[in-house]
Amino acid sequence: DDSIDTQQVQLRVYRLRKELVQFRRIVLPMREIISTICRPSREAVAVPRVLEPYFNDLYDHSMRVSEWSDSLRDLVATIFETNLSIQDAKLNIVMKKLAGWAAIIAVPTFVTGWFGQNVPFLGDGRPLGLWISAVLVVASSVLLYLVFRREDW
Repeated sequence: DDSIDTQQVQLRVYRLRKELVQFRRIVLPMREIISTICRPSREAVAVPRVLEPYFNDLYDHSMRVSEWSDSLRDLVATIFETNLSIQDAKLNIVMKKLAGWAAIIAVPTFVTGWFGQNVPFLGDGRPLGLWISAVLVVASSVLLYLVFRREDW
């Protein structure tokens, strides 16, 4: 869609990436803390048996949130890369059209330059020379335009 403001999309993606990084900074230590509590070492205090299911459930939730934040980060990266790919495709189309118009302009420049030389040519010094030059310029420009138009340039 050409009506989408790509700058707004980029700003929103950057903001989402920043928020996901902040969210991840909170989630990852939480997973380690809960893991340490659930599987105590010699220094840590053991969790009472009654609370073990709750801590295991909490650990499962922290793992799920951690994986969810990773998948969201991948999704935001994919959105960013897709946006860049779309911009590259649009730029390629513009460059293709610009190159076509440059070629169309180059041919009349060549023809008028050739007929402007101080060498004898067909129709030199007569109105026929002007008409040959004009016909070559118009015909070559129209021909190139039609060829480029057919090739979707």
